[in-house]
Amino acid sequence: MSGVLPGGFQLRQEALAERFRSSRVPVREALRQLEAEGLVTHHLNRGATVASMNLEQLMEMLDIRVALECHAAKLAVPNMAERDFQLMEQILAEYSASEVVSEWAEYNRRFHLALSAPANNRRLRILIEEYCLNTDRYSHLAMSQATGKEKPQHDHYEILAACRRRDVAAVVSMLEAHILTTRNEIKALAREDLSFLSRASF
Repeated sequence: MSGVLPGGFQLRQEALAERFRSSRVPVREALRQLEAEGLVTHHLNRGATVASMNLEQLMEMLDIRVALECHAAKLAVPNMAERDFQLMEQILAEYSASEVVSEWAEYNRRFHLALSAPANNRRLRILIEEYCLNTDRYSHLAMSQATGKEKPQHDHYEILAACRRRDVAAVVSMLEAHILTTRNEIKALAREDLSFLSRASF
């Protein structure tokens, strides 16, 4: 999740079992779970490796996020209570205070999940969490490099203000633009710096 192990890194069951002082059975089960979450890929001859994502796949994931999160926002905003606003404000305050690039994606993830939670749709939340979480796992460093912190945070506060006004249309419009801006910034950075794809750990 932190990107310490790059895409394609081989995960040997024997070495993991030894490192964590366990048998191979729980290691094998853990690798299956990580595969289900999109973090590990299993190859017939190579075994388990850290999953990787190319630029095209990342763009597709962000397109899916637009559809899922904007629909959730339509359902969520009318249901929001003061504690929802306070939770989002707290997340954004911690985000603003952070100087650690690797933490920014986690605060971003928390904000987007808090924004969609009042939709009160469990299946929709699971889908959003899967796609938000997976894109952040693959690209948190890439997104931070591409967008920095100031612009996303400005967008987040604008979205929060619209939530407080119960302006559903504005929230949906700004949320869509927010995610698509990230998408376009990553594409632009990849065009300008061909080595970016290999350094970004998609």
